[in-house]
Amino acid sequence: MKNMIEVCQGFFNLPEEEKKVYQTRNLLDPIKCGTSFNVEIDKVLLWRDFLKVISHPLFHSLAKPEGYSEVSLEFSKRIREVATELLRAISETLELEADYIEKSMNWDQGLQILAANYYPACPDPEKAIGIPPHTDHGLVTILIQNDMGGLQVQHKGKWVNWNAIPNSLVVNLGDQMQILTNDKYKSVWHRAVVNNKAPRISIAVPHGPSLETVVVPAPELVEKQGRPPAYKGISYHDFLDLQQSAKCYMKPCLDEIRL
Repeated sequence: MKNMIEVCQGFFNLPEEEKKVYQTRNLLDPIKCGTSFNVEIDKVLLWRDFLKVISHPLFHSLAKPEGYSEVSLEFSKRIREVATELLRAISETLELEADYIEKSMNWDQGLQILAANYYPACPDPEKAIGIPPHTDHGLVTILIQNDMGGLQVQHKGKWVNWNAIPNSLVVNLGDQMQILTNDKYKSVWHRAVVNNKAPRISIAVPHGPSLETVVVPAPELVEKQGRPPAYKGISYHDFLDLQQSAKCYMKPCLDEIRL
């Protein structure tokens, strides 16, 4: 984990002209960097730089900094192993076959993105935000970070600090998990705040279904719950497009497909 943070820091330290080649507005470009979630709709310039690299189903990498490719390949494989075990455990808690989520979500072709965020020390953190409130779009997100806190989760209407624990993994459930489980498991509303003391770096790895998979509440769960599906079916690709639209800016995207 330490090596992964170091090579991502190395990328953010590259000269601006070397990073510019990866600046793009296309959501699913294999490699992209920038500052905002969506430059078309963000109301403020976020106090962060980001790097997003698709690492599954096809692995993509950077030529610089030195060592990034080797470190990110190993990290991506290990994190995917953890995510797979989490999905199997969740399936079993739902009294489904252990590989139910893997099979129904076409996990072998599932989208995995390595998303590194760099938050410089901010002279006036009260007037800036690292990442605005949102839920993650996939099934499960696994996050690592340096020892500077900044992650906040919403609990009972209040923002609660999630203090950084060295060498730990933070797990967030995403919107596709909430759809699939018909609200049994819920995605986490969270944000990133900045500080005026030292830079923060985090690496979030969202794992989703294949882009073509149409996600619906699992019929087996709907039957057990004895209530109708809470969401209409939507392909993961279409959901990603929806999340990037103005109608979902700082609003729960799931509300747009709730029945």
